[in-house]
Amino acid sequence: MALDPPLPEVAFIGRSNVGKSSLLNALVGQRLAKTSATPGKTRLLNVFLTDGSHYYLDLPGYGYARAGKAERRAFRGLLTHALRREHLAGVVWLLDIRHPPSVDDRAMQDVLVEGETHVLAALTKGDKLSTAQRGARERELREELGLPEDQVIVTSAKTGDGIAELKEAIDGLVSGVA
Repeated sequence: MALDPPLPEVAFIGRSNVGKSSLLNALVGQRLAKTSATPGKTRLLNVFLTDGSHYYLDLPGYGYARAGKAERRAFRGLLTHALRREHLAGVVWLLDIRHPPSVDDRAMQDVLVEGETHVLAALTKGDKLSTAQRGARERELREELGLPEDQVIVTSAKTGDGIAELKEAIDGLVSGVA
């Protein structure tokens, strides 16, 4: 599927229930992506044209336990397609700051490394921890995942923390490709 006009694309990837739709809505400043308390609601690739300069690609969450074999296979195909797109500037990889990376997160990391994909790690749900806990968890996750400081941003869709920084980092990804 070619998007018209051809503009840089940024894919949003993360486990089910990591807060992808909420973060996307916070980034664009309106309710575009549907949010739900039930994980696994996003089943298709949703595309949002941001300020006319680039697209956000909202992929279904991975690691959803109730997904059958056919759904998991379809997700792998969709992911492979998204990561090979000609205009892909990079990926915003969402991780819940409260939890260590899961087996599925590690598998996703391997896919991103193999594809030499430009990655920003958005640590979601930062509002659920105290300031001291946030700083400690950010350092732990950065070290555990081997990511440089400028590729990891603590966010909260609820309070807006980190949203401006993430937008700026996304703009940097986009301008590197555009």
